[in-house]
Amino acid sequence: MEARDERRLLRLQKQQAAVKLLIINELGFVPLSKTGAELLFELISQRYERGSTMITSNLPFDEWTETFGTERLTGALLDRLTHHVNILEMNGDSYRLGQSRARKAQART
Repeated sequence: MEARDERRLLRLQKQQAAVKLLIINELGFVPLSKTGAELLFELISQRYERGSTMITSNLPFDEWTETFGTERLTGALLDRLTHHVNILEMNGDSYRLGQSRARKAQART
């Protein structure tokens, strides 16, 4: 990695660590590279007990290892994320699928 890219990455990490609320949407939809998983862990570690983080995922925690690659990294990440946390589990029909069906029903009438 070039020095310029490294400075840019450090600046981005600092900015993301400082925001009051970080929202990570659909975590686990695509597996992370080893570097991506390590960078996300570092970000979560920097934010730990300093800022609010909201994560949405369709995966139960026991499947997060597939996204992060190793049990050790996944365990350490979940340890930080689940300390002082409110977990909301929601089951139901897809909002997008419901909208799509409603549009199709309106088009038929």
